[in-house]
Amino acid sequence: MGVNETELSFGRVRDCVAAIRPYVPGKPAEEVAREYGIEEVLKLASNENPLGPSPRAVEAIQAGLADLHVYPDGSGFHLKRAISSHFGVHAEQVTLGNGSNDVLELVARAYLEPGVNAVFSQHAFAVYALATQAAGAEAKVVPARPADDPEMPFGADLEAMAAAVDECTRVLFLANPNNPTGTWVEAAELRALLDAVPPHVVVVLDEAYTEYVDDPAFPNGIELLAHYPNLVVTRTFSKIFGLAALRVGFAVSDPAIASLLDRVRHPFNVNALALRAAEAALDDDKFIAESRTVNRAGLVQWQQAAEAKGWSTVPSRANFITVLTPFAAGRVFETLLREGVIVRPLGGMEACGGLSQALRITIGTAEQNARVIEALERVLARLGDEDASA
Repeated sequence: MGVNETELSFGRVRDCVAAIRPYVPGKPAEEVAREYGIEEVLKLASNENPLGPSPRAVEAIQAGLADLHVYPDGSGFHLKRAISSHFGVHAEQVTLGNGSNDVLELVARAYLEPGVNAVFSQHAFAVYALATQAAGAEAKVVPARPADDPEMPFGADLEAMAAAVDECTRVLFLANPNNPTGTWVEAAELRALLDAVPPHVVVVLDEAYTEYVDDPAFPNGIELLAHYPNLVVTRTFSKIFGLAALRVGFAVSDPAIASLLDRVRHPFNVNALALRAAEAALDDDKFIAESRTVNRAGLVQWQQAAEAKGWSTVPSRANFITVLTPFAAGRVFETLLREGVIVRPLGGMEACGGLSQALRITIGTAEQNARVIEALERVLARLGDEDASA
């Protein structure tokens, strides 16, 4: 039931806030275990690293436990220095966030307001729409490529996104690879978009999953910053580094943009353990390589299974795969819960219109993938039998 701000006796909320449909996170494994009486629940719904956290990060956290009574460094000096050294940028270009979501919202807070708009693709990350709406700005959602597109089904149409930009556009959001579809854009088309967007528009390139792409020719947004001063590149430690519970991400941009983002950033927005862990994880090359290897093998495992079973999938270069089923996503999701498997149904996500029968499934270990594949096969057969006998 929606909230009508005129009915509130304790204050009058902004219309744009009252209209927000809150983000619904993935269902916790503990909740499914309690509800269905299942001992071993497998959650492959939130794109977490199945190998766990970086071992170096765990060591850094343990070393910092004695200082929990001390506020974190509000400037994030050591982590910023580590990021600047690792990526070859200046520390004043770095903005730290409580996860990359926080940084995306900082951009919205700094640049969006009523009367202006943000451009992003259909099937984009849900936070783009939420941050835009919370700021009171207009969301210009550009239709994605169709399901039968020969090159990138469900992918972002960059030419159409560039055409959607007008004098009132202040921000353009683009994820590469994209969440929740796993689709991507190549270097040449990304540069063409950046060349087409006028300088008054900030282009936010969300690269939360870029470390999973094992291709030196894949576009690296940080390397493009020198050529496009209106570009903001966001990254996260929640995915390949395995630090989702700590919520730490960052943006790299022109120092002038970084200065603006810092003005709307909350003090101490990244906790002390997260700062330590992220700094240690950043150079854990062995763990990153192992995570990438496991993910690459898992994607192949899923693609081979889908081909053998006749399932349709969306091309992915992230650590998840989107499976298109013959049934409503919510129905498949609920039936999989009874198998002790949690995935992410896309049917209820506002920005995912056209994917009402799609499931986003995180790539796990070989054993975890096999369990989900077997469970999904049973569930689809069961639902087919139910419909046939109805």
